[in-house]
Amino acid sequence: MSIEEFLEEWNNPSPYVHVKTSGSTGEPKPMLVEKQRMLNSARITCDFLGLRPGDTALLCMSLDYIAGKMMVVRSLERGLKLTTVEPSGHPLSTSNLPHSTFHIPHFSAMVSLQVYNTLQVPEERERLKKIKHLIIGGGAIDDSMAAELKDFPNHIWSTYGMTETLSHIALRRLNGPEASEWYTPFPSVHLSISDEGCLIIDAPEVCPEPLITNDIAELSTRQFRILGRKDNVICSGGLKIQAEELERQLSPHMSAPFVISKRADEKFGEVVVLITEGSPSDARIICERILPKYHQPKAYLHLDQIPLTETGKISRKRVLDFLDRRT
Repeated sequence: MSIEEFLEEWNNPSPYVHVKTSGSTGEPKPMLVEKQRMLNSARITCDFLGLRPGDTALLCMSLDYIAGKMMVVRSLERGLKLTTVEPSGHPLSTSNLPHSTFHIPHFSAMVSLQVYNTLQVPEERERLKKIKHLIIGGGAIDDSMAAELKDFPNHIWSTYGMTETLSHIALRRLNGPEASEWYTPFPSVHLSISDEGCLIIDAPEVCPEPLITNDIAELSTRQFRILGRKDNVICSGGLKIQAEELERQLSPHMSAPFVISKRADEKFGEVVVLITEGSPSDARIICERILPKYHQPKAYLHLDQIPLTETGKISRKRVLDFLDRRT
């Protein structure tokens, strides 16, 4: 979708806009969302970040998804000067910028894959440092990326939210003295935990009904942190093992991209499986050194490329499909 097409839809008489989910847990699904709630979300984010009319913003994500659409809506709501570049893995590359006099924006949003790629190129990395407010979504921020960003100037935020909440409902700082693994929800957002340990979001300004997520979470006063997704709990021999927690423990020691998944097992019910783009034997050595015995994978497999969604997240569903085909 082009920005002209989105603006045509935004300005038509309908009170709704078409969006589709990110597809991280399955096929992307179409949704209708209220324009007024999108404006509410935009206002809340702009207020939180202190954005003012005339500030510059960069749109570098696809308008097929809520994250891209919300960058346009924030610009409309707050009177930001919006520059657009073609969505790509290197949004700040010289070849992708609109002209040689491009000015670094006050505000931009990127997915974690774009940030990762940008950090690998010195001139792009320097441009990234100059963005006053950068919000990062589209997947968890791993420890190595957080370490690279922690000494950056200005403000870098990890977002928490989903299509149903019209982008994010909470932010956490990744750099500076306020860096934390705990998210701070916006003032109008109320949180609780379900009997299964999942986060419940009550955000009436952006979502008409409370939303029970699949995210296992921990609350602390007015903040929360995400431990992993309910879908990614591996029930192995009576133990409940969170795939994301194993990934966090292993990430500082792994030199190649990898993912923790699971497969059915007659004896244990489910077992842990590690898939890597590197050497399975090297991964085994690391796991046996780092992980408790009963958390160690029962199988180590190689894939030339771990499947990703269109928004750069690991597609855990496609990983499971790959494992199903091997059994």
